[in-house]
Amino acid sequence: MNHHPHQSHLTDDLDTRLVTAGVVLTALGAAVACTGMALAGFAVFSAGRRMIHRMEVAPAQHAALKLRQAKEASRAGIQAWQEVAANGNGSPAKRS
Repeated sequence: MNHHPHQSHLTDDLDTRLVTAGVVLTALGAAVACTGMALAGFAVFSAGRRMIHRMEVAPAQHAALKLRQAKEASRAGIQAWQEVAANGNGSPAKRS
């Protein structure tokens, strides 16, 4: 008997053909998954580019417009709050 008392008997019971087949199938599955993710990413990227090209207003211009609208709304809100505060009774001042 050539085995050390602490040596594992795993190598005696291991079916290397099954391990090899498992490794090969795992590698193939990973390659297929990566290819699928690349194709899906390319499709989404292409669709986004086509959508941007079809837009009448560029995204940067649209964002600038929305920022201006938000600033104007903020100024109007501040002005209304100041009018109410200046009136003193909690109701907006009537304009004539």
